[in-house]
Amino acid sequence: MDWRSYKKNLLPDIPNFHQIDVYEEKGQGYQALRKVLTSTDMGPKDVVNEVKKANIRGRGGAGFNAGLKWSFMPPKQEGLPRYLACNGDESEPGTIKDRRLFEYNPHTIIEGALIACYAMEMDAAYIYIRGEYGDWINMMQKAVDDAYAKGYAGKNIMGTDTSIDVFVHRGAGAYICGEETSLMESLEGKRPYPRSKPPFPAQVGLWGKPTTINNVETLGHVPYVIRNGAEWYSSLGAPTHPGPMLYGISGHVNRPGLYEFPSGMKLTDLIYEVAGGIRGGKKLKAVVPGGSSVPILRADMLEGLTMDADSLRTVGTFVGTAGMCVLDEDTDLVKFLLRTAKFYDHESCGQCTPCREGTGWFTKMLTRIDQGEANMRDLDTLLELCDTMEGRTVCALADAAAWPVRNTITRFRDEFEAKINKKGVYSIA
Repeated sequence: MDWRSYKKNLLPDIPNFHQIDVYEEKGQGYQALRKVLTSTDMGPKDVVNEVKKANIRGRGGAGFNAGLKWSFMPPKQEGLPRYLACNGDESEPGTIKDRRLFEYNPHTIIEGALIACYAMEMDAAYIYIRGEYGDWINMMQKAVDDAYAKGYAGKNIMGTDTSIDVFVHRGAGAYICGEETSLMESLEGKRPYPRSKPPFPAQVGLWGKPTTINNVETLGHVPYVIRNGAEWYSSLGAPTHPGPMLYGISGHVNRPGLYEFPSGMKLTDLIYEVAGGIRGGKKLKAVVPGGSSVPILRADMLEGLTMDADSLRTVGTFVGTAGMCVLDEDTDLVKFLLRTAKFYDHESCGQCTPCREGTGWFTKMLTRIDQGEANMRDLDTLLELCDTMEGRTVCALADAAAWPVRNTITRFRDEFEAKINKKGVYSIA
C-alpha cells in the first residue's frame, strides 16, 4: 500500500469523532464489542487467538505481541477477580500520541479495553492517564460515562451476562509510573516503586490478582482487528510489525505534529515529505526515532531504514513509541544529551543505587563537558558508567538513561572532544 493513499483508522478525518453517537454512526463504534459478546464463534480464546494472529505489537515501546501477552493469563478461577491496566502515562520526551487518542478517539480505547477484558475474562479495566493531562482525563471520563449510559460498560453489557467496569485513574505525576509494575503500585495508592519480577503481573498483579497491562494505543487497535480480521490488519505496513502507527514528529522540521500512517514508513519519507523537511533549509544531523530513551541515529545511517522493529534493530536502535525527534546541523549534541540526562536524573525513583547515583553522575559529568571543564578520560568514564547501570536495576529506567549517553558519545564523539578542547560552538535553538 502506498502511504499517500492510506485511509486513517485511529485518527480519522471525521468531525466530532470523540462523541459516542458519531463513533457509532461513522466508525461502526462498539460493533466489534457486540460481535464478540453475541457471536457463537467468538469465545474468549478465539479473540485472544485473533489478536495474536494479527500480531498487534505493543505501541508503548516494548513491541511485544499483544495477543501472546494476553495468552499468559492463567485460567479463570471462580471468585478470583482479574484486571486490565490501560497504560496512558505518556511521559517520555518526544512521545505525543496517547493524548491525541484521548481527545479525538477515546471510544476506540474503551472498546478495545472491553474486548480485552472479555478475552481474558476480566472484571474491570483501569485507564491510567498521566496526571498532568487534566483536560484529557476529563475527556476520557466523559467518554466512559457515555459508554455506561449506552450500556456498553457496567452490568450485563448489551443485554448479555457479561459485566465489566471501566475506571479512569489520574496518574501520580511521575515518569516512572509508566513502568507497568510502578503503574500498579500507583493504582493501589502506594509509592510507585517498580516491583521485582517474578512474580509477573499475569500471576500477581493489581491487589495480588492476575493482571495484564497494555498501552492505550495498543488497545485502540483491537476493535479494528475484530471488525476487519487479522489478515486485513497484517496486510498494513511492515510484515513483522504490522498495522497503523501514530508517528509523533518533533524537532527541527517544518511541520511537526502527529501523523497516522502504516508501520514501516521510511524515516526519510517521514522527515522530508510528511514533516516538510528540515526547517530553514538546513541539513539533517541526527534523529532520535522512538522517544528520548532510544539510541540516536546519525543522518548518514538513515538510508533505507523504516520505522519498524526489525529495520531499526539493524542499526542498534528501536521504534519505541514512534516519537521521532529530528535534529538539524546546528544542534549542540552535548547540550541535547545533557538535557536528556537531566530528565532521567529527575525522574529516577531512587529505589536502585545504580540508577539513583548513576543518573546524577551523568548530569554532573555532562555539565562539566558542556562547560569545558572535563578531560578526555571523562568520556570513557561515562561509557563505563553506562555498563555499570544497564541491566542492574529492578526496572529499565537505568537502561533508558544509559542508552542515549552511550550512543550519543559513541556516534558523535568528535563533538564531545571538541567541547572538551573548547573548540565546539553550536546552538540548539
